[in-house]
Amino acid sequence: MTHVEVLDAKPAARGGGKVDVSRGERDGRVSSEWLNRPADERYLSLSELSAAVRGRADQSRTCIVESASIRMEVSRDDAERLTLALPGSDATLAPTHWSFGQLAGVVGTSAAYLRQLPAPFAGINLQYGLTSSRTEQVKTLETDDGQLELRAVTGPNYGRIYDHELVSAVQRIASDGTGDTRWKVPGVLDWSTGVYNPHVDVTRNTTTLYASDRDVFLFLVDDLNPIEAGRLPDGWPDLYFRGCLEGPQHQGRTLVVAHLAFAEQHDQRPSLAVAHRMQFGVQAPLGARPIRRGTAPL
Repeated sequence: MTHVEVLDAKPAARGGGKVDVSRGERDGRVSSEWLNRPADERYLSLSELSAAVRGRADQSRTCIVESASIRMEVSRDDAERLTLALPGSDATLAPTHWSFGQLAGVVGTSAAYLRQLPAPFAGINLQYGLTSSRTEQVKTLETDDGQLELRAVTGPNYGRIYDHELVSAVQRIASDGTGDTRWKVPGVLDWSTGVYNPHVDVTRNTTTLYASDRDVFLFLVDDLNPIEAGRLPDGWPDLYFRGCLEGPQHQGRTLVVAHLAFAEQHDQRPSLAVAHRMQFGVQAPLGARPIRRGTAPL
């Protein structure tokens, strides 16, 4: 059993700091998520986020089938809607944009070309490819959240890490992510003054915990326990705090552990600090591997 120690469940009560956003490089992923997520994809705690993504996993299933046994169908009632049926089931599945591309890859044809065809012709092409090509085993991922969908078509040995598993792993060190441990949803940066305030209530507007019906993204910081990395030219401490984010990247997962730069506000002096980060790509059969180091505030 893995032992995880949660340090300083009662974080230090520190004030805000002044940030110099001109140093280093900016990573716009968190800002992009904050700008683009609708209200129903924003969560106020890791518990709430975990319950949402676990429910999604509970409504899904995987199975391994022979590619030649997949049956393409076009409904008489909707000639522009292409569906498919898997062996052993009379239910029809609607392929998503992503799984349609994967299915085209199985038969060795262009998904972009098939998408330009009327649904009956696309179905005929796919069916011919599935039955005339060499039969191989594929693993399918189906979901049923009011509509049956085919989410993925992969090789039979493909491993999958579900979103709720990742959120549960984060909860082991961050609990609810709302300040009950040292890892929490970040505060707010006042761009007019450059001052960062860590003591902000988590609302739908300030949260950095997101999930849709097919992805999850979270960003947490340890912003009440700064690390002193030396002294600034003016003699004040050069302080950093840690942050981490998780989100999809190129249909995989990315975990970034970073030091985010800020300095205590003294006579309106700006900080001189650069964030350092290490990024990990998660591959299901291999675990985590470091793929990039850089200097970039998130």
